[in-house]
Amino acid sequence: MASSQSTSNRMLYAGGGLLLVLLAAGGLGWQLGWFGGGEQGLQVEAEQAERRTITQVVTAFGRAQPEVEVEISPDVPGEIVELPVKEGDVVQQGDLLARLKAEDYRASMERAQAGVSEAKATLAQRRADSVQARRTYDRQKKLYEKEVVSASDFEDAKSTYDQAVAQLEAARFRVESARADLQDAREQLQKTRIYAPMAGTITRLEVEEGERVVGTQQRAGTEMMRVSRLGQMELEVDVNEGDVVNVASQDSATIEFDAHPDRSFQGAVTEIANSARIQNEGSQNEVTNFPVTIRVLNNPNTGLTSGEQGAIARPEVPPTGERSAVIRPGMSGAVDIYTETAEDAVAVPIQAVTVRDFAETRSGGSSDTDTQDEKAEDLRRVVFVAEGDSARMVEVNTGIADDTYMEVRAGLEGGETVITGPYSAISRELEPGMKIRTGEEESQSDETIAMSQ
Repeated sequence: MASSQSTSNRMLYAGGGLLLVLLAAGGLGWQLGWFGGGEQGLQVEAEQAERRTITQVVTAFGRAQPEVEVEISPDVPGEIVELPVKEGDVVQQGDLLARLKAEDYRASMERAQAGVSEAKATLAQRRADSVQARRTYDRQKKLYEKEVVSASDFEDAKSTYDQAVAQLEAARFRVESARADLQDAREQLQKTRIYAPMAGTITRLEVEEGERVVGTQQRAGTEMMRVSRLGQMELEVDVNEGDVVNVASQDSATIEFDAHPDRSFQGAVTEIANSARIQNEGSQNEVTNFPVTIRVLNNPNTGLTSGEQGAIARPEVPPTGERSAVIRPGMSGAVDIYTETAEDAVAVPIQAVTVRDFAETRSGGSSDTDTQDEKAEDLRRVVFVAEGDSARMVEVNTGIADDTYMEVRAGLEGGETVITGPYSAISRELEPGMKIRTGEEESQSDETIAMSQ
């Protein structure tokens, strides 16, 4: 009797323990979505559509350069015998930059002067010959009219006079040619002295005293140096062909240089190229960019020689009373061009906007071949709005976008809860009316379970 009762108790305890284990497993499975997952719906992320200011930005990279930069090269060849400037010097218009060896050009000028003197002497001789030939011609003409001399003598006198007049005219032209040669020789001599064409800074010096340089009037000679106006700086950046259509002249911009990571500069678009720069043309890595010029506003380089701020304080460097350029040619920088701004616009995260084929939606997703052949693709932009525990698809008309948000011009009024993730759900899985679970609902369910325990 006692043995039978003990066996019944053990079976009762074992059954009760098994029941508790099953209940615990069922509760855990419910929490993890093993049971009832179809009713709870697809787990998604959501965010509220709000009104905000959106600014469309085009980002590009380039290098700083002066707006005005002149390459200095000689017009005549020669040896540099004087180089009074060095890189970084500030020069004024008309300052001497370099002097070439001038002995050969001075000798040429002296020869040209002698040629002018010789041509003038020849002109005087031909003038005297023409006067004498004129007198002889007049005398022979009178005698011929009196039939004292023969016709042949008269014709000889006339021919001699005509020759003298022609030689006199030729002598005049030789004088003019000699004067032109002298003027050219003087200009060649003057070109051995190279002067600054404008006020600016020597930003590049390619030669040293004693070097020989080549120069001709027909083509550019050896580049000796560059004179730049650092008070007017700009950046030339490459903008992708997909973004350049959004850029307009006078668009504002923010410029950041790698050399000044804690400082930004304001700029404005001044020039947009009409011709593209194509890199790796004909290959899979082909890139098409358009050069865009950005002027630096409120240039910190203005008045470089008028103050002492920015000078380097080192004991081995004596103070000069001048400060160095903040923006130097060749500095690399990034530019954010603000192409368009929409104020008080309904905005949603960019990832919330997707594309759906409305032709497929109308056909109910049928895979019948004849039906697919008859319908045309009808792609439209949509967002999915979370309404309770289901998703509603809303067609939207979008506008500009920044790095995070996109403007919605039609379809939403603001305040709606739009589904923002995950990407796989938005791009493929979500359908109108599908059951969903947001992160807020999941956290509320976790809190309820915790309180019950």
